[in-house]
Amino acid sequence: MIAMAALISHTSFDSIDAFAQSVFWGNVLNFIDDPDDANKPGDEECMISSADGAQRLLFIEVPDTKQIKNRVHLDLKPADGIRDQELARLLTLGAREIADRRLPDGTGWVVLADPEGNEFCILRSDAERQTAVGAQ
Repeated sequence: MIAMAALISHTSFDSIDAFAQSVFWGNVLNFIDDPDDANKPGDEECMISSADGAQRLLFIEVPDTKQIKNRVHLDLKPADGIRDQELARLLTLGAREIADRRLPDGTGWVVLADPEGNEFCILRSDAERQTAVGAQ
């Protein structure tokens, strides 16, 4: 019997302003619009993707605002640099700090919210985790 699996096409986010969310997350993740279908202010659906197209996020406008804590969220790690540098960059882009879960030994994470209140976390970079393992 052939093993079957479902593949994730994209991750969808309900939004009040799909375009603004696509701009924020595009800057956070260095994702781009489809060159043949660029996102514009007022678009009710805005898709962004990684440069290779392997990862895609879709923002869809809905009339209701966020009501409760997310049941699913993104955990991010810095592509370059360290967690605290990336945290500073994300705050500059418009993220808001919700909870600081960093521990004195350097482990932990910071819970943030995007401009519409969707929570996500910033973790340590791979280099920070490898340095911690090497120090033990």
